[in-house]
Amino acid sequence: MTSRPEGAHGPGAPDVSGPTEPDEIKADIEATREQLAATVDELSHRLDVGSRAKETAARTKDTAVETYRENPPVVIGVGVALVAVVVAVVVRRARR
Repeated sequence: MTSRPEGAHGPGAPDVSGPTEPDEIKADIEATREQLAATVDELSHRLDVGSRAKETAARTKDTAVETYRENPPVVIGVGVALVAVVVAVVVRRARR
């Protein structure tokens, strides 16, 4: 049931709904606090760029190690190719 406070009229008047018993109100407040705490924790995690960068680096390293364990020659070949590209870029810039 949704109702307005006594004397409150119009589109800007707040709706009042929810529990009316003290125990229900306390439980509702506790649930709201828990939701707010979870939201704050999530926002803090999202804003911690350093921590997120470390997590990404760790996942990337784990993926590379796992890929190497599954197929070492391919990883070595890709590494050699990357070194060749870097050398080519350095030589090309040096000539300019």
